[in-house]
This record gives sequence, C-alpha cells and structure tokens, in this order.
Amino acid sequence: MATNNRRLDVTEFDFDDVKANLKTFLKAQNQFKDYDFEGAGINILLDTLAYNTHYLGYNLNMVANEMFIDSSSLRSSIVSHAKTLGYETTSPKSSMAEVNITLNDSSKGSATMPAGTKFTTKLNNIDYQFVTISDHIVASTGMEIPFKDIKIYEGTYVTSRYTVDSTNVNQRFLMPEPNSDTTTLTVKIQTSSTDTSTTTYIKATDISQLKVSSEVYFLQEAEAGKYEIYFGDGVTSRGISDGNIVLLQYVVSNKANANGASNFSNAGAIDTVTDITVTTINKSVGGAEAESLESIKLNAPLDYASQGRCVTADDYMLYARKLFPQTKAVMVFGGESGSYDPSLGVTGTASYGRVYISIKSTTGNNLTQAQKDLLVTQLQKYNVASITPVVIDPEIIYLILNTSFKYDSGKTTKDKATLQTLVTDKLSTYNESELKSFSKVFRHSYVSGIIDETDSAILSNITNVTLAKFLSPTLDTSKGYFVYFNNKLYHPHDGHNADHGGIISSSGFYTSTDGEQMYFDDDGTGVLRRYHISGITRIYDDVAAGLVNYDTGAITINSINITSISKVDGLASTKIRLTAIPNSKDIVPVRNQILELDTVNLEVVGEIDTIAVGSAGASSTYTTASSNPTNKQYNG
Repeated sequence: MATNNRRLDVTEFDFDDVKANLKTFLKAQNQFKDYDFEGAGINILLDTLAYNTHYLGYNLNMVANEMFIDSSSLRSSIVSHAKTLGYETTSPKSSMAEVNITLNDSSKGSATMPAGTKFTTKLNNIDYQFVTISDHIVASTGMEIPFKDIKIYEGTYVTSRYTVDSTNVNQRFLMPEPNSDTTTLTVKIQTSSTDTSTTTYIKATDISQLKVSSEVYFLQEAEAGKYEIYFGDGVTSRGISDGNIVLLQYVVSNKANANGASNFSNAGAIDTVTDITVTTINKSVGGAEAESLESIKLNAPLDYASQGRCVTADDYMLYARKLFPQTKAVMVFGGESGSYDPSLGVTGTASYGRVYISIKSTTGNNLTQAQKDLLVTQLQKYNVASITPVVIDPEIIYLILNTSFKYDSGKTTKDKATLQTLVTDKLSTYNESELKSFSKVFRHSYVSGIIDETDSAILSNITNVTLAKFLSPTLDTSKGYFVYFNNKLYHPHDGHNADHGGIISSSGFYTSTDGEQMYFDDDGTGVLRRYHISGITRIYDDVAAGLVNYDTGAITINSINITSISKVDGLASTKIRLTAIPNSKDIVPVRNQILELDTVNLEVVGEIDTIAVGSAGASSTYTTASSNPTNKQYNG
C-alpha cells in the first residue's frame, strides 16, 4: 500500500526515527523540496523537534511504568502502591541484645531505669551505644536490685516534638532521620504546653476493630526513607486537637553494624547507683537495612492476598519476613509433611495442627530462643485457631565435591594451576548464587556443565559428591543421636565395602569408655560401627553402635557418652562431622534443609588430555571415579 508522505508518522519514539519521519514529512511539502536538510539551518530545528518528541515519549513511558507496582522503579511509587494494598514497608532495624542489669546497692527499696538509659560496647574496635526504649521499675531483694531480661537497642534515643496546629495545612509528624527504627517507636500525646499529662497511643493494625474512642496512630513511609505518623479524624479513631503536643520517641541506629556485640557496660549511673553489673543473655542481633524494593514488590501483593491472617504456607512465609526483617530465606511446611521433636529433630512423621517455620537470617546465625518465642507470639495475631506455629533451625547438608577435569593445553595459555583456580571460583560463585537457600536442588549435570564452560580448553570432567552433616553432641552425657540426610545412600548390595568402612565416615571424638580417638563407619548391612585406628588398622570397639537406613538416609546413633571432640579440618570444633556417599549425584533438600558446598574440602584437579594434544600412541588414562568411590575419612 502506498505511503502518504504528507502525513506525519507518529508511531516512532527513537530519536533517529523521529527525525527521519520529520524529514520525510517536510520533503513532501512544496515549500521545502529544495532544502538540503543536513546542510541547512533547518536541521537544527529538526534536531530540537526530534529531541522534544523523544523526551515526551520517554517521560510518558516512565509515567506508565510508575502506575503499576511490578514495573515501578521509584521507591516513592512502589511504597504508594503498597499502601493502597494495605502493606506497611519495613524500616531499618536496630541491633537488639538482651541483658541482666544488677544494681549492687542494698540501701534503696526500688529503682527506676528510664527509657533512654545508655550502655556501651565495642565491636571490631568501633564503639557503639545501646539504649533502653521503655521505663523499668524493680524492687530491691534486700541486697541488690535486679533488672531481668532487659532489651537494649543499638543507636541514639531520640524525641521529636510537634505542637498541633490545624491552620498549618502543611504540618506533618515525621521521624526525620532515615535510619529510624519504627519498631522502637512510642507515640504520646501531651495535652498542652501547660498540662503535661500524656496519653500513649498504639499503632493501628486492624481498622475493623477501631472505635471513635480508639487511641491509635497510623504509620506510613514518606519521602527519602522517612516515616510519617498520622492520626484518626474523630470518626475512624480519636483525633488530635490544636495545642496538643505530639511526642515521638524512637531509636536512630547504625542498622546491621552492631550485630554480634556481646560485652556491655553501663554508660552512667542508674537511679544514682554507680556500682552496676551487666550480664549478657543474648548477644546483639537483628540490625538490618530498610526493606528493599524487590521485597516490597514481592510481599505487598501477598500481604493483600493473605487479608491479615495466616492460613497457607505462603501466608506464614510472608508474615515471617514481615515480623523478622533479617530473614534472608524462609521455608514453611505443614504438620502433614513432617514434624519436629527436640530429641529426634525434624522427621517425616506427621503432626497435624502445627506449621513449622525455618528461617535463614541475613547474619548467617540461627535465631535465638528469644527471637523464636517473639516471632511465635507475634504470629498469634494472624494465626488461625487450632494451628500452632513452631520455629525451627535450618539444617545444612554440606556437599563435598571431588572434581577432576581434562583440558587441551594447545587451546589455552593458562597453566593447570590457573585453570584449577578458575574452576574453584566458578563453583564458589555457584554455591553463593544458586545454593545456600531452601528448596535449591543440586543438579549434577548442571554443575558438570558449568565446570566445562569455565574455559574453552576444558574438555570434560568427572565430579563426585559426598554428603556431610554436623552433629552437636551433649558432652559427658549418655545420649542417642539422629542424623538425617533425607537422600538415598549408595548401597549396591549387603556388605558393600565393609572391610574399608562402608559408605559412612566421621571426624574424631572421645568417649567415657574408650581411651583412643573414635570414629564411625558402617558394615554395609545397615549397622553403624565405632572404631579406633592402630597403625593403619581399624580396631572395632563397638560393632553395633547404631543403624543406617540406606533408603531414607537416616543414621541412628545408640546412647553414647561423648567426652570431647577432635579437631575438624585442623580447627577446634564442638561438632562431629558425619559423611555419606549418596546413591544419586543429584541431591534434593527436604523441608528445612539447605544445601551448601563445603569449600574447605573442595578438591579440583586438572590434567592435560594426552589424546587431545596428539601424543604418539596415547591412550586415555582418565581415571574415572566409580559411582561408589572409596570413602574418604575425615579424621581431623
């Protein structure tokens, strides 16, 4: 179909295309037929028009993107969309520790420790300040005044004051510091400058429960990462009046910088007492950045779908992240899929009416018991009756890889050591980016592929996998233990490799009945054995030390009194490592398990492929590891 050049084509937004369309249009006009557009002054006008059109198109595209939460890129837009879904973004978090504080004074009947009481600590040669966020009043025992289980927060305790003035249409009640921790916020309304009586308002969480007399405040993220407090209108909840003074008290922190602090001392007297003992119950944890844009985009729609209650596993995942902002990854499974027992650990036995939540924190540490208890308490507000949430620690299954690769030396200038380093780095990157989280499966063929792709000179590789888990025994106590790999173990026939330790091995330990360093192995028939080494010979001290279920990957250790633990990888340890050969090189984590490469024992060996380089009479000498490689003993 013929093109009408007298009509301007408006379908293009790229600068060059816009300018070309303008030229085509002008050339079709009688007035501009004789113009040399590139050499004429009118070319500048065309550039201006093209730029202007390009800018308008770009701006309209950005405006359209910002209208939807999935395509928004500005934090203000994303936060605004989240608010319409009823989602409250998470502020930066202060690191929090728990301490006991004892005033060594027998002369006082009681003592008051006010909000804002300061404590000091040092971490990595940097001084940090911790503060209380509420008043504590404790009676004397006669000899001392004990403040038990006191939570202290890293940062500066700040008070912002605003006098309510309804004639100021621009008045807002802001926490002006971007690093303010909203979880430490206390909102009080003072009657007036002459009447110092105050009323403490609480944060509104469920608008359906509010009355005209409800003394609540609302919270939202404002510009530049600041948070704004606002109040009801006298209908939804109680409003505020001219002359009232709004008092905002909260902590401004250094976020995650003080995580791990454990030694605290008082910065000054408490209620005139200077002889003070501070004992740490739990070191500081929980400091975190404000919620990321990706997290808001993910969680806001899920929060809207959950409608303020926890029913499905996704609901619990959402609220676990919301209530514990230091969550890096979370796994939730219902009692129909498994259960947890303190003596048995996580098993496949059903436990109906419970939901199990396992959290991997951004600090890499397991949640303290206090954090678990607090999370369970907070979940009660959203929990459906008859469902009991239980917080459990993640379990790490370490993968010990033994990789040997062939390479063509004629295709690279790199030596063997360099190629080995490149492969090791590639595996470390894979470990960080694609493992170390719940439900991440180890696919052997995929890993073998990324090894081959490390360098064009690498022709092939053989990679074998050994599983490892750590057991934390209770010393000087007779007790049985359970270790679950939850992957089928290699067992081609009864008695397999019995003379050389089967497929199970362990690091060393000592017991109350054995003077020698002990180890575990198996007899190939499902029986765990305990032995010591005399020269190069295994001497078995117990040929029925437990059981090995090759089908489920479960190891049962009979009651044993372990008195001390040998070094692991040359370092002092409080844990015994058990290793096992899996039946498949594809490893699948189950429930609260996380797969992670053991980078300390990762073995990468390269060898020149003699066939590829054309050695005379060369034959393949590539030694392939069988599917049941000799079980390596990690004796520490």
